[in-house]
Amino acid sequence: MTETRSRAQRKEQTRQRLLDVTLGLITDRSLAGLSLREVARAAGIVPTAFYRHYASMDALGVDLVDECMRPLRQLLRQARRGRVTHGDIIGETVDILAAQVRASPDQFRFLTRERYGGVAAVRRAIDVELRLFTSDLTVDLARLTAGFDWTAEDLEMTADLMVTAMLGTVLALLEADDRRPDEVAARLDVAQRQLRLIVLGMGAWRSKP
Repeated sequence: MTETRSRAQRKEQTRQRLLDVTLGLITDRSLAGLSLREVARAAGIVPTAFYRHYASMDALGVDLVDECMRPLRQLLRQARRGRVTHGDIIGETVDILAAQVRASPDQFRFLTRERYGGVAAVRRAIDVELRLFTSDLTVDLARLTAGFDWTAEDLEMTADLMVTAMLGTVLALLEADDRRPDEVAARLDVAQRQLRLIVLGMGAWRSKP
């Protein structure tokens, strides 16, 4: 049993190393330009050992998308749980997003670049993750707006606008100079105001009869 657990742990460590070295190798280029041999060499394994973990570089890229997006989605879901006012949600959402971008900028550069990159499977994986963000937020908006006359389509449209605004915030934070806290603070302030503006617009919105 101990030997089996140890083997599984080593396999997981190698898988994580493959993800980490891939992220490091594509800081300034596309995943499509990266070879399996290059990744294997950087991870310290032979190319044939790569296939014990992934069927292809596309499969590794899809796993990397999950590695990048899942923690953020879980953190945002936890932050919204139990919240009863828009103000609570907006402030904490922006704070969490900023902390994640600050902690893992290479992951977010990968996501923003590969969203329109040359690997179709990775583009689809990113699109699926963004739709999961929208779906989660739609459910929470339905809970917060219970009693208002908004359709499921209205709520999904609003959630999509919020997710799009957050993507813009990610790009703004990646471009901001960390040595200038005032610049970062200004961009976070804009992010909060954008989300508040969307919420205010919800109050005036009326679905077509």
